[in-house]
Amino acid sequence: MTDQLAATIRGYLRAAADPSRAAGQQAYMKSAMPFLGVRVPQARMIARRAAAGITDAASLRATALQLWDGAEHREERYAAMALLAWRPLRGDPALVPVVEYMVRTGRWWDYTDELAHRLADLHDVRPDETAALVRGWARDDDMWIRRIAILSQLGRGIRVDPQLLADTIEPNRGDPEFFVRKAIGWALREYARVEPEWVRAYVTDHSLSPLSRREALKHL
Repeated sequence: MTDQLAATIRGYLRAAADPSRAAGQQAYMKSAMPFLGVRVPQARMIARRAAAGITDAASLRATALQLWDGAEHREERYAAMALLAWRPLRGDPALVPVVEYMVRTGRWWDYTDELAHRLADLHDVRPDETAALVRGWARDDDMWIRRIAILSQLGRGIRVDPQLLADTIEPNRGDPEFFVRKAIGWALREYARVEPEWVRAYVTDHSLSPLSRREALKHL
């Protein structure tokens, strides 16, 4: 099933290719891997369409990894990540090593930010275990692992654990890396949509980079 599903997705992606768009996508993403010229939402839709009716979580994970490792075009990796969001895998703790592997090997913001949503699912299903995981990841040597830890509650709204958010930010407040500073500001800005006073107080009480502070207060 894994080989067939991966081949089907690759075939659909190639059929949807638009070479006139591909070069611009590659340049924007600063990607060594070429693009087919398929828009990201369309790549996700293709993956979902191909996986419709499949309920075997192990097969979906295996297909995602096959697409990821065998990718010749970046859209294959987008499709791989879309499979991880499919219902049989949502909140599955077996996704943790897959997400970690993709972040560590992908090493760019588009991958990391998309995969953060899979951790958000896990926060809902296994809150204690996932909180412990991201607290550890927030101190990892790999800045992309630290970024996903900070962003792991994106989209959770009122379900955000503010103490956990603060705990993932704390070891990274002084990090000079742009993508870490941006993540701190983004996570705080998102939480400000539901708890603006908490975010104002946090920014007042903690030393943040100008970038993180500006992003956190952007809509306040």
